[in-house]
Amino acid sequence: MNSSLIFFLIVGIAVFEFLFSSYLAWLTSKSWKTTVPEALKEIYDEDKYSKAQEYSKANKQISRISRAIGFTGLILFLAFGGFAWLDDWVRSITDHPILMSLLFFWVLSIPNEIISIPFSLYRVFVIEERFGFNKMNLSTFILDKVKAYLLTGILGGGILSLIVLMYMKSGQWFWLYALLFMTAFSLFMSSFYTSILLPIFNKLSPLEDGPLRKQIEAYSSEVDFPLKNVFIMDASKRSSKANAFFSGIGGRKSIVLYDTLVKNYEQEELVAVLAHEVGHYKKKHVLKNQLISIVTSGIMFYLLGLALNTPAVSMALGAKIPSFHMGILAFGMLYGPISLLTGWIMNHISRKHEYEADAYAKATSSSVAMSNCLKKMSVDHLSNLEPHPLVVSVYYSHPPLLDRLKAMAD
Repeated sequence: MNSSLIFFLIVGIAVFEFLFSSYLAWLTSKSWKTTVPEALKEIYDEDKYSKAQEYSKANKQISRISRAIGFTGLILFLAFGGFAWLDDWVRSITDHPILMSLLFFWVLSIPNEIISIPFSLYRVFVIEERFGFNKMNLSTFILDKVKAYLLTGILGGGILSLIVLMYMKSGQWFWLYALLFMTAFSLFMSSFYTSILLPIFNKLSPLEDGPLRKQIEAYSSEVDFPLKNVFIMDASKRSSKANAFFSGIGGRKSIVLYDTLVKNYEQEELVAVLAHEVGHYKKKHVLKNQLISIVTSGIMFYLLGLALNTPAVSMALGAKIPSFHMGILAFGMLYGPISLLTGWIMNHISRKHEYEADAYAKATSSSVAMSNCLKKMSVDHLSNLEPHPLVVSVYYSHPPLLDRLKAMAD
């Protein structure tokens, strides 16, 4: 396959992804009914349903503009040789492969940030503020950005440097070394996420002694789930939305409850949420997800190795000399359809896991409390409770509320 054919394939994939995502957004907008559907009347009143529609519409409008600008920028860069120009400029600064890659992707990230920051500001301080979700001030927003940049520079830059070094040293076995490294890194982050990474952005406090902790400890003992780490996260400094999640493996497993969840939900509902998270552990969903991730990452790295060793891939973007950074950039664009397919499979498995965790919560705690919690959370988040099936299939990692309630009722 020559570089010209690969170039047109990249353009075709970019056009397909833009049109497909736009089509799914259109399906989402059409899935809302003009009045509250009969199945939702117990959950939504007319005013709340209308507010949810407005919230969805506001988010879709800003996403549509952002998506159009991103697509236009990519097509212009491809058409006028922007990536080739940047490659030439980087080569005029340094000829070291690692430094070239770091400089190339750092410069490339600048226009992306310039475009994305105004949209982020609008989402947080206009849309989220208008609908009563935003609790963040400008200083927190800026500080979060600075921390994210530093983490990206340190972690992202370090990982990229090691990956380039592996490519330089390992030849045809690059994909295997890269896979082993990224698997080890993923396992490390899974184990230490709540103790190392999360505290950079949020304050985690152990759940204090009291009725809720006693109820949680009693439940954990009943289902033989030794749980020492139950944390409350100060999510309320950014948003009023409530949530909870399970993190860690082995002796480092933790349950994190948003302070908004603890404040606004009944104790029995919180225990039901905990039961759902315990269900993920008991059903070995964390382990299964890790194994699936290893398989999909293995496929990706193997194909990446082939692409990096095919000069035409780099040259499709205008590179005069094949390089790691131009090769991985072109590969990322070519990998889009495969990523869409693996994402669809992963979301299908994730939704299956959510049903299983719900069933476990139903069997070991109060199914009424779990149902009430899901209803309250969905309405409080102004969720679309009847999304289009294709949108669910492609994008949703969790089943829609009505499907979850129906499954628990069976």
